[in-house]
Amino acid sequence: MQIKPAHPDDAARLAEMWYQGWHQAHASVVPTALTTLRTPEEFTMRMRVHLKHTKVAWVDGQIAGFFMVDHDEIYQFYISATFQGSGLAQQMMEATEAELGHGLKWLACTVGNTRAARFYEACGWVQAGTIPYEVETGEGPLQIDVWRYEKRLGPVNQAETMIVADPIISQNVM
Repeated sequence: MQIKPAHPDDAARLAEMWYQGWHQAHASVVPTALTTLRTPEEFTMRMRVHLKHTKVAWVDGQIAGFFMVDHDEIYQFYISATFQGSGLAQQMMEATEAELGHGLKWLACTVGNTRAARFYEACGWVQAGTIPYEVETGEGPLQIDVWRYEKRLGPVNQAETMIVADPIISQNVM
């Protein structure tokens, strides 16, 4: 597997993979209004917007998957149906985590997407709770509930493990 930045020539294939993967994983667990908005054209538009933040997994000259990172969040993570169950997803997750760098990172998993949830947990991600999450659509944001997964990547900083005194309490004591 090779990870490369997405190229404009990849956009149509990536948008198609995103559309198919999204419907496979989400159509049965999100509101019908969102599923209706998730058209091939919408994924094409969204891919154009996010292409510069997209990394592509290549296997034997073909696109096998992609991921997008937005600051401390894994924003998107998809494997082509052809490569699902091959072990490629674990390798891609390792590459995604390397792209994120050190610190507390997170991702959103749609409530009910149990296949993805099991995968994230197998990769060491911990479900931190259910939160409202705004998803982008061609008609503006739509709020859904997601499971927030978190994982601390890299070495633990000693300062992160120390309890810091509340500055207001400290000022009152002095």
